[in-house]
Formats: sequence, C-alpha cells, structure tokens
Amino acid sequence: MTEILEQDPAGRRINSDARVIAHPAWPELKSAVEEIRPWQSKDGSVDLAAEGAPTRAAAEAAVDRVIAAVEQLAPLLPHDSAYHAALVADLRKWAADGFAVPDFLDSLLAFRPAADRADGLQHLAVFPMYTQNGNPDRNFEAVVVRMVWPEWLAELERTRYDNPLFCGITFEDFTAGYDTNSAVFFPETIAVREAPERFSWGGIFCDREAARFRRVTEAAVGVLGVELPEDIREMVADQERCQQAFVLWDMIHDRTHSHGDLPFDPFMIKQRQPFWMYGLEELRCDLTAFREAVQLEADGVPQGRDVQYAILFDRMFRFPVTGARERNYDGLGGQLLFAYLHQHDVVRWTDNTLHIDWDRAPEVTKRLCAEIEDLYRAGIDRPKLVHWFAAYDLVSAYLSPHPGSRWAKGPDALDLTQPPRKLVDDVLPDEFPLSMFYEALSKKLKNVIASTKGITATSTERVAA
Repeated sequence: MTEILEQDPAGRRINSDARVIAHPAWPELKSAVEEIRPWQSKDGSVDLAAEGAPTRAAAEAAVDRVIAAVEQLAPLLPHDSAYHAALVADLRKWAADGFAVPDFLDSLLAFRPAADRADGLQHLAVFPMYTQNGNPDRNFEAVVVRMVWPEWLAELERTRYDNPLFCGITFEDFTAGYDTNSAVFFPETIAVREAPERFSWGGIFCDREAARFRRVTEAAVGVLGVELPEDIREMVADQERCQQAFVLWDMIHDRTHSHGDLPFDPFMIKQRQPFWMYGLEELRCDLTAFREAVQLEADGVPQGRDVQYAILFDRMFRFPVTGARERNYDGLGGQLLFAYLHQHDVVRWTDNTLHIDWDRAPEVTKRLCAEIEDLYRAGIDRPKLVHWFAAYDLVSAYLSPHPGSRWAKGPDALDLTQPPRKLVDDVLPDEFPLSMFYEALSKKLKNVIASTKGITATSTERVAA
C-alpha cells in the first residue's frame, strides 16, 4: 500500500499510514458495539422494558464507551473530523431519546468518503444499519476501510467512466454484521428519519469480492476440469490483481445503472417487479462492463482482460449456486449467461469436462448484452406488463421455466384485471430452476461457497468441510 499523506483540519500535511485498528481504542470500540447489538430490535431501537434488556444506565454506559473510543480514534483521521463530531452528537441524541429507533441522518450527511478518493486513505464509520446479503436488521456496526483509488483507475474515471460517487474500498476490520456475505457499504442501509434527496457515496469491498472469487473459481476449475490460459491462471492466484479487476468492474457496473435506454427507474427502487427484471438489469450492467473491458484490453489497459474473466467466472461458477432459490435474481443472471454461451457453442460440457472457446467468448458474450439492450430500447414504448412478458420471453428462450409456472403459460393464465404489481405474486419463488448441470455443481461447491462467509484478503484460510 502506498504511503498516504493527508491534511488535518488546519491544512497541515500529516503521515497517516498508521493503521487505525492497531490503536487500543479500536478493540474497545468493537467491544462496545458488540455489547449494544444484541439489545437492538430489528429497527435498531432498544426496548428497555423487554425481558433481558439492559438497564438504562447500562445502555448509556455502552454508548459512552463507543463515544470515548471514537474520540480517541478521530485524530488519526482528520479528513473525517466533521463526520466523527456528527456521529458523537447522533449517539448522544439516541441515548437521550431513550434508545428509540435511531436517526443518524446528520452523521450520514457529514460522511463523504467520495469527496477525497486518495488511494489508501482510511475511514472509520459507525452506523445503525443493515448489511446487504448479511444482517437484515439495523444493528450498530463499526467498520474501518481503506480507499482503493490508484492513479490508473482515477484516470479512467476522469476520462471514460465518470462515477463521482463510487468508492472502491477494502476491509481493515469490522463488527459482526460484516462477518457475513456482505460486500457493500451503501448509505441507503443506514437508519435515518428520512432519506436524503440524493446520496453522495457508495462503497464496494473489492478485497472480499476478489478473495471470494479466487476461492470459488479455483474450486470450480478443479471440479469441472477447465483448462485456463496461463495469464488467467496467474490472475486467479493473485489477490492484488483480482482486486484491481473487481474495482474496475464495480466502477463501470455501478455507473451503468444510470446509462442506456432505460424504460424504468435505473435502480428499480420503489418498484415491485418480477425478479427476472432485476436479474436482467444486473446482468446488463455486468455485460456492459464486459464489453468495455474488451475495448480496454484493445486499448492496452492491462486490467481489461482480467475484468472479462472475472465477470465470466463469477457469473458462471459462483452466482448460480450461491444463495437460496428464492427469487435469486443474481443466480438467474448467471444461469442465463452460461446457457447463452452453451447454446452458442462457446462452452461445452463433454466427457465430464467443461471446455471454453476462449477466442469466441468475448464476441458471443457481447451478443447477449446487445439482446438485453434491444429489450430495453423497445421497452420504452411498451406498457409495463407487456415489457415484463417480453423480458420473460427473452429469459425463457434460454432457460426452462418451472413446469408449474403460470407466467410460462402466457397472459391467458393470469388475472389481468389486477394491477401489474399484484401479478408478481404469481411468480414462483424458483421460476427458473437450476439445470441438472448446476444442481450437480452446487453439491460440489456448497462447502467452498459457505467457507467464503466473512472472507477478506487477509482472512485465515478456511478449509471447506
């Protein structure tokens, strides 16, 4: 990691390469947060009258411990001084209000990591929040992160992929809500009295993504007998190189949600849609990143080729067999990509070995991206329900729907007098079941995937049971 020079609030340049987590106040902060978390309800409040609840004095003492630790650590991070002052105020207000549903809007608005994306810059954050793909409750979490913003990435963002709110980050340390599968740090997960008009940052942990990718890919390649090109084999073995691929992939993916011919809210917030719509949107963003990576490789950007294979392998090997079969839209996108490549003879499962036509993979993958873009472009002129059926037709052209599906039988099988959002109830939890290939692969990889819970670049290697 490059040594970082920062400025204190007075403008003085200081060396802040020292790790926040090495300070004695950090384990004290973690301990205090972990004491509070079990007391909290799903909404983040503490019911002092509930059985087993702490006394008010005990709860106030725990909050005081959090405040004291934050105040000790804050001088190490002068760029976050306004946030840490607001955090202390929000903590005191929460305690004074009797530990009701927390409101940390003021400190959220003061936390602005995207304002100074210096490579290696550390941030300490404490918020009541849920962790996406982790803990669904708004418990307190404490996390120390480092910014990943090398000059080559900053130059691409300046010149080709404008994304001023995106933060590539890595874990330094975290509390229990991040000892999970969560690889994101998003402001919309934080408990506030009202959502801001717009958010000013969004973070994705490229170290967790890269470490998880490497472990699952190595296992899948071994199980399936895939012969990797030497440079891709070297990439999979290199954590730093994979992190560079993921931070670039994430930056392009993130901005794609707001670019293109979009017939709906790009993030589909506040909309209730069939889960294949979310799957197609996430896949569209990944395949756009893939297409851009092909061009970057042609332009001499070394990370371009790595991004292509990170997308292919993560989408084909990990996504379909990760998580429950309950409206698993990322799993659906991975199944669709594999089926498309298989039906266009780019991947073949022959003699219990997966063969990949490396030369044709980029062009055929870009074709799937074009099909989804054509769907979107036409969708601007369609009613919502017609667009949903068109999307269903695209997916079901390559994936077999569940034999009991009403949607697969077409509009005549549904009660079209209901509003579209009600028809979502007729979507089966597993509308597009796993193929026999993926059922078998899931059994082979389930322990490996389970072992990636809480993984980071510096995790002690866990041996799959």
